[in-house]
Order: sequence, then structure tokens, then C-alpha cells
Amino acid sequence: MISKDLKYFLAFIPSLAALFGMWAGGGWTYSAVVIAFVIVPILEVFFAGDGNNFSEVEESHRKEIRFFDYMLYSNVLVLYAVVGYYFYQLTYGAYSTSELIGATASVAVINGTVGINVAHELGHRNTKLEQFFARCLLLPSLYMHFTSEHNLGHHKHVATRKDPSTARKGEMIYAFWLRSTWGCYSGAWRLEKTRLSRKGVSFWSIENKMIWFQIIQLAYLLSIAIFLGWSFVPFAIAIAIGGFILLETVNYIEHYGLLRKQSESGIYETVKPHHSWNSDHQVGRILLYELTRHADHHYKANRPYQILKHIEESPQLPLGYPGSMLMSLVPPLWFYVMNKRLAKFKKMEV
Repeated sequence: MISKDLKYFLAFIPSLAALFGMWAGGGWTYSAVVIAFVIVPILEVFFAGDGNNFSEVEESHRKEIRFFDYMLYSNVLVLYAVVGYYFYQLTYGAYSTSELIGATASVAVINGTVGINVAHELGHRNTKLEQFFARCLLLPSLYMHFTSEHNLGHHKHVATRKDPSTARKGEMIYAFWLRSTWGCYSGAWRLEKTRLSRKGVSFWSIENKMIWFQIIQLAYLLSIAIFLGWSFVPFAIAIAIGGFILLETVNYIEHYGLLRKQSESGIYETVKPHHSWNSDHQVGRILLYELTRHADHHYKANRPYQILKHIEESPQLPLGYPGSMLMSLVPPLWFYVMNKRLAKFKKMEV
């Protein structure tokens, strides 16, 4: 590890801002939202892309440094501290409607970034502990099925019509949210049914992970109802929906309009770096643990975040992730910018 790697501690800033905001009240409750979708997009105008990569020797060394793993693991405690303090404030605080909206939105941002984003990285790891941490991070977003469908479904079918997480050219993000959310959930059930069938195990077996996910998530909501009251359950659902809507918005910008070529026999070409939109903007890379170098992640899914590469042939987003997410919420603007960029890239590809 070198001193520059300490930059990943900056990834804790939104969580600390959410905690401080809930404590301070007032407009401060919106702190995490403001950082994610106001301050970061502005900073990324001045701190643009960095296409530098590590050498093979450096990559080999960085793979073995445990600091990068511990950074991910610590997010489990961070996430539950934020969610726990949110419910504490709902119980003992006296929030106005505006403060309640701000706190809920900020916690939703943490669910989507600290929760689902870090779970995405850990979900690609092979150890039982890291898989367990991934599920813990997905629980407050009620999206425990994500890792199963993402690893076995999305990575297999990305950039094809079979993948619900690949946005089609001209598809509005609001329609995509519905299609992708349902497609991911139903796809996870199908994948689990196939897995059990191959093992010769009944769908209603105790080995069915999807059934366990539903039980655990219902137990989570029920525990909130029992210990805090049923009136708190809608808030738990609200921060969950906010969390996975952020995920689906990221999915939207990561693969918008990109499709793999298909042979006459129906076989798709191998996933390549040019099947994902990339962003080398520095601030987003740090706060999202290099998720924005998404092309390399799909090219080699087992590559840990600290050595993800800039790949020249991958298409580049015009803005960093937060800025692109905001732009996607205005479909005419998104289509105007991205359809031209998509057409230009396809001409270069040919």
C-alpha cells in the first residue's frame, strides 16, 4: 500500500455526512444527497479522467494487500450504524416533514452506495465470509437476490436483450426501473430453480437461497415492527426502494444502448470492454471503489477493485457517474447526448 491508497478513506465521507446530518437536523439532513449529487458532479468537472494503469508487477502486489479488503469489510459496520441511527432518530427525534425527507433520502443514498455497491464487489469474491458480508449489505435494501442474479445472469447476458439490466437505446429510465427491478428479481428465482434442479434437489428444499432471502428480509421488517412499531416499516421500505433505485440507475448508464453481436446461429460474441460505458473521473472512482471502471470489471469479473484498468477501446460517459445519473433523469437530454455518442462509438467500432 502507498500513501495515495489512503484516498479510499474518502469513501466514508457520505456516510459520515449522513450521520452528522441526522444529528444536526434541519437542512443538514440532506447532506449525503448534496455530496453525492451536487458536490461530486461539480468536483468531477475539475477532476476529470485519469487513464493511468498499474504495471503487471504492481497489480500482483496490490492483489495481496489486505488493506483493500478491510476497507470493504468495514462498510458493514458503517452501513448498519447509519441505518440504526436513522431509526433511533425517528424514534427519539422530532423531525419536521422536510427533515424526515432529507434523512430518508440520505440513508437511501448510503444504502445504494455503501450497501449495494460494496456488496457488488464482495459478491464477486469466493470466500463464505465475503459472501456473507455481501448479503448483510444488501439486506437494508431488501435486495439480497442481487448477487445471485448479477453474477450468474447479468454477467452472462450483459449487452443482450436477455439481460434486464441492460438498457435499450431509446428506453426511458423510468420504464427501465420497472423492467430491470422485476427482471432481476424473477431472474434470480429462475436461476435458483435451475441450480437446485441440477443438484437433484426440490425447489421447496431448505437449500433454496431465494426462499431464505425472503424469510430474512421479512424477519428484518418484522423486527422493526415489533421493536419500534408498524409505523416504522414504511420508512424501512422507503430507504430500501431508494437504495435499489440508485442501483438500477447505475445499471441504466453502464450499458445503455450497447449490444453484443449475434451470429446467425444465435450465439453472442464474447463480452468485451466495449460492451460497458466507462468513466475515469477521479472522485467517483474513489467514492464507489472503482465501480466506474466498469468495462474492465465485465471483461474480468474477478479482478479486485484496486487494480481495475482503464481500457482505451471502451466507450466513455460524458460525465462521471453522479452527473450521468442526474442527466438520465431527463430523458430528452439523455437521449440527445448519449444517442449521438452511441452512434459515434458504433462507427468507430466498425
